[in-house]
Amino acid sequence: MLLTWLSWSWKSTVSDFLCKKIIEEYGVYVDQLDWDKIRSTLNSDLKFSKNDRHKNITRVSKICDKLNKNGRSVIASFICPYASMRKIMKNNIKNLIEVFLNCPLEVCEKRDVKWLYKKARNWEIKNFTWISDVFEIPENPDIILNTHKETITESVNKLINYLSKKYKI
Repeated sequence: MLLTWLSWSWKSTVSDFLCKKIIEEYGVYVDQLDWDKIRSTLNSDLKFSKNDRHKNITRVSKICDKLNKNGRSVIASFICPYASMRKIMKNNIKNLIEVFLNCPLEVCEKRDVKWLYKKARNWEIKNFTWISDVFEIPENPDIILNTHKETITESVNKLINYLSKKYKI
């Protein structure tokens, strides 16, 4: 599963709560890959250029594929701004579920306790998604969460309902 959109759209938060619920209620362990953790460890050599973003997603999709081939379910929460990146993930990960966390930029900025948007607007961060770089909105995501209108619980329940229907969990 790929949760995607802007910083502070609650990708990581939804992922955390979803994993916890799946483990507690269904007894299924789920691996989480989060862009903050991957960027600071495995992909610490990468910046935010389009080329580096592609390398980041290619590496992550290969990890997800390996985990899936070993019977593990994975929730990846990444900005993934280009359609070509999401295509890489779909090509590398069998049965990828694309989840778009729809949330207005203004709301994401208000949630930003790291001041990333402010830094990006002051040109302290280059190639920042939706400020000085693009995000190509997914044309046909499998599911849309409106994290500016839904509580975390509502968003997670929406995902659980989707998974229940699709995979009979």
